[in-house]
Amino acid sequence: MNIAFVGGGVMAEAMLQGILREGVAHAQEVWVGEPVEGRRRALAERHGVAVTSDNLEAVQHGDLVVLSVKPQNLPEVLGELQGKLNGRQALLSIVAGARMRALTEGLSHAHVIRVMPNTPAQVGAGMSLWLAAPSVSETFRTITRKVLGTLGDELEVAEEKLLDMATALSASGPAYVFLFLEGLIAAGVYLGMTREMARRLALQTVLGSVRLAQETGKHPAELRDMVTSPGGTTAEALRVLEQRGFRSAVLDAVVAAYDKARKLGEQR
Repeated sequence: MNIAFVGGGVMAEAMLQGILREGVAHAQEVWVGEPVEGRRRALAERHGVAVTSDNLEAVQHGDLVVLSVKPQNLPEVLGELQGKLNGRQALLSIVAGARMRALTEGLSHAHVIRVMPNTPAQVGAGMSLWLAAPSVSETFRTITRKVLGTLGDELEVAEEKLLDMATALSASGPAYVFLFLEGLIAAGVYLGMTREMARRLALQTVLGSVRLAQETGKHPAELRDMVTSPGGTTAEALRVLEQRGFRSAVLDAVVAAYDKARKLGEQR
C-alpha cells in the first residue's frame, strides 16, 4: 500500500511509526510532503521514507493520501491539491475541525475519510473516531481501520456530528485528565510527599484505575463503590468532590468544548 502524507508533524509521525511498525506499509512505499527542511531530514533519517517539499509530488505516490496539516494552513493546501487526486485515491484527513463538505468541495474529490484522533496516539494508546464518505470503498475502509489501529483504538461512525462530540470528549479529554493529574500531584506535595513520589503515585493510580475499568467491564459507579467504605476516608473525599460540583463541572466542560467545536466547524 502506497501512502502519502501531506504534512509531517507530530501526529503524522505517530501514524507513520505505527504504519511501519505494524507492516501496513514499508518505508519505500511512503512519501511525506513537508515544507520545513529540518523536519524532512529528520523524518528521512529516522524512518527511511521519501520526503519532498512539493505536496503534489508526494500525492502522486500515494494510494491513500493522509492530510495532516495545521488547520490554519488548510485553505492554502486545499487550493494546491484541488482537482489533483484521481478516482483511485482516497484522502484521510486528521485536520481538526475540517468538515467533510469543506474537504470534498475544497479538493473536488469524493473519496474522503475524516478522522478525529487524540494525542495518546503518539504512544499507541489513542482513540480515533472516523467517518468515510459513501463513495469510499470497503478496501480503503479496511486500510483505514488498520492504519488507525496502529495508534490505539478506532471506531467508525455514520454521522459527522459524532466527530464534534468526540472532539469534546476524547480529543480534548487528555487535557482534562492531565489537569486532574496535576491536582492529585499538587495534593500529594501539599501533604508532604516529594513531587516525584506524588507524580509516581498519581500516574499509576490513574493508569491502574483505567485498566481495572477496561478489564472488568464494570460500571464506574460499581468500581467506585468497591473503593468506598462507609464512613471512611474515600467517602469523605467524595463528599467534598460532590459538594464542589465535580461531576457537573466535567459535564459542563465537555458541553462547552462541543459547542466550540461546532462553531469552529461552521467557520471552515
